[in-house]
Amino acid sequence: MRIREYSLPAGWFPRDPAEVSAQISRFLEKSAGLEHSSSAVVAPHAGWYYSGRLASLAVSSLDRTAQTVVVLGGHLPSGSPVLCAMEDAVMTPFGLMQIDSEMRSILQKELKSEEDCFRDNTVEVLLPMVRFFFPQARLVWLRLPSETSSFSAGKTIVKTAEKLKRAVNVVASTDLTHYGVNYGFSPHGAGNSALRWVREVNDANFIKAVESGNSSDVLLRAEEDFSACSAGAVLGAMGFAKEKGLGGARLLEYATSADMENGGVPDSFVGYAAMAFN
Repeated sequence: MRIREYSLPAGWFPRDPAEVSAQISRFLEKSAGLEHSSSAVVAPHAGWYYSGRLASLAVSSLDRTAQTVVVLGGHLPSGSPVLCAMEDAVMTPFGLMQIDSEMRSILQKELKSEEDCFRDNTVEVLLPMVRFFFPQARLVWLRLPSETSSFSAGKTIVKTAEKLKRAVNVVASTDLTHYGVNYGFSPHGAGNSALRWVREVNDANFIKAVESGNSSDVLLRAEEDFSACSAGAVLGAMGFAKEKGLGGARLLEYATSADMENGGVPDSFVGYAAMAFN
C-alpha cells in the first residue's frame, strides 16, 4: 500500500487526535445552529492558528452522508495540468484515510491528470478536518489550475459520482488577498487603510463574484486583483454546484490573519472566506 505521509512541518495543524478534536470543538463552539446541508464549500488553507476556525466552519457545513470527499487544492497557474494524489491512502491524525481509487481512476482519465508529487498545503492542511467530520468517507485529492477548464472539471466530478452512484462532497481550498511586504503587493500602503481596502474592496469583490456564479468574473478578479491564490479550486466547486443543480454560494464568515494579531495591523496579512453552496 502506498501511503502519502505528512509533508507540512509541525505547526500547520495538530498531529494528536485529541488535540485536533479539541481545537475543532473550540472553533465551532459559537456555531451550534449551522446546518449540515451543503454539498460544496470553499475553505481557507493557512495554518490552523490563522484560518482553522473558518475552515472548520466550512467543512462542518457539509452533508454528513457523503461517501467520498473530493478536496480541490490549487496553487497552479493557467496551463498547468490537473494534479492528483496517486497513493492508496493519506496520513491524518486519526489514522489513514483511504483514497477512492475507483473514482480517482475515472477522473484521472477524464481530466488527463498527472501525479501530484509536490509538497503543497492546499489539500493537506484540510485533511484532519475532513477525516474528523467524515470518519468513514474516502478521499479524492485533486489540484486544479486557475483557468476556465477547472469549472468543467467540477461538472465532471458530478457526472462521475452519478455514474458510480456515489454521494460526493467537494471542498475547494483557497486563501484570498495576500497583502504586504511579504507578498510584494501593497497598492494601498499599510495599516488600517490597507486592511480596510482588502476587506471591503478586494476580497469583497472576489466573494461577490463567487456568489454571483459567474466563473469568468471569478477568474478575472483573481488574476487582475490578486484576490485568490487558488481560483481553480473555487471554479471546480462552482462547476460542481452548477451541474448538481445547487443554489448559489453564500458567505459563512470572513476574516484575515490580521485579526489574530495584537498591537495594530501587521506589515503583511491574508484574507480568508468560508463559503457554502446549497
